[in-house]
Amino acid sequence: MKNKKTYIGIAIAIVLVFVVWRFFSGTVGDSFDIFADVKQGSFRVEITSSGELEALNSVEILGPLEARRFRVNNITIESMVDEGTIVKQGDVIAELDKSELFGRLDDKRIDLEQSRAQYEQIQLDTSLVLRQERDNISNLEYNVQERKLVLEQSQFEPPAIIKQNEYNLEKAERDLDQARERYRVKRLQERARMVEISARVRENENELAQMQEVLEKFTVKAPQNGMVIYQSGRGGKIKAGSQISSWNPVVATLPDLSRMRSVTYINEVDIRKIKIGQAVEIGLDAFPDKRLSGKVTRVANIGQQRPNSDAKVFEVVIEVNESDASLRPAMTTSNTIIVDRIEDVKYVPLEAINVHNDSINYVFLKNGAKQEVLLGLANLNDIVIEMGLNEGDRVFLSTPDWAKDAPVKLLADLDGKRRKIMEETSEVPEQPESNQGEERTERRRGRQ
Repeated sequence: MKNKKTYIGIAIAIVLVFVVWRFFSGTVGDSFDIFADVKQGSFRVEITSSGELEALNSVEILGPLEARRFRVNNITIESMVDEGTIVKQGDVIAELDKSELFGRLDDKRIDLEQSRAQYEQIQLDTSLVLRQERDNISNLEYNVQERKLVLEQSQFEPPAIIKQNEYNLEKAERDLDQARERYRVKRLQERARMVEISARVRENENELAQMQEVLEKFTVKAPQNGMVIYQSGRGGKIKAGSQISSWNPVVATLPDLSRMRSVTYINEVDIRKIKIGQAVEIGLDAFPDKRLSGKVTRVANIGQQRPNSDAKVFEVVIEVNESDASLRPAMTTSNTIIVDRIEDVKYVPLEAINVHNDSINYVFLKNGAKQEVLLGLANLNDIVIEMGLNEGDRVFLSTPDWAKDAPVKLLADLDGKRRKIMEETSEVPEQPESNQGEERTERRRGRQ
């Protein structure tokens, strides 16, 4: 029994020693070596940037534009719904201070009462004056008839008396004609006064009605469905207690949440790669699992300098294809702009590429070769290998111990091109192998 336990213990010890030996023998030599496989397939050149969502279309919610007609220049917001409130068409957005317009309204009522009183007074005056003129005309008509009768009865009187009666008749007729003309002119004068005062009455009535209509607009309502976004002014965002100008009475904006866009800024180094119509993959910081698509719709022609940054950037607008109820203005987005896509190509990580004498790009293969490669397009992580590697090859991402003395296995197809480059850069001293890490970094920056 003791022998059996001894044998079992020896067997376990042997197994442990074997496992430890296999573990350390397989890792000691490669403990600091990192490898990557040469992959073949679809390769994308992309530019990533963060952006901010905003509505593609938005409607401004306005206070009463007509207030300036009644000398109401600044209007105070008494109350207002919270920013981000979802409203329906016709819902109350804000209540504006009506006190100043109330004062103008009272003044206009007084003006209207005065003009109506003047109209009534002129009516009475006109009636009295014209009645007097008509009475005068009637009296003159009687006088003319009387003078005619006297003339007819004086046919047998001396000629002097007859002549005198004729003069009296002519004078009476002339007085009658003058009275009738005076009556006609008086009627025109009084009618003009009536028209003037009645026009003033109508003007006051119309202005009073317009004031009452404007007064209703001091209760600001939503013109359509949407989310309320406060308008930014000189003192910050407009809210309850703020003042708006009657020349620009924007209280808030109502974005159309069914169509959104992401506004991002691209570095001046990469902006030449961005074109209108390029596809974009959009992620949301608020919803990491949600993925959206979009396309570039506008690229700014003039750069600008963002706050707290020395680099110049260009504004790029990306329209979101999908309509999602969870999207909100000012949400942060991660935008991946697809600059180019190549099918069925070989590529490796950028860290695998080394540069010799600024003219020869090469990689370290796991089989011990220092292989020259012809590079193609690159993105943030990988680079296309046009010549020099096969799918499935394994390359070092770190510098192996044997790299210093190993010669570069050159590609015969690049000999002519390589010689030309080396002749153009013959004055540049060869960089030592110890700077390969820095060379990889510089190469990666250049490809990006």
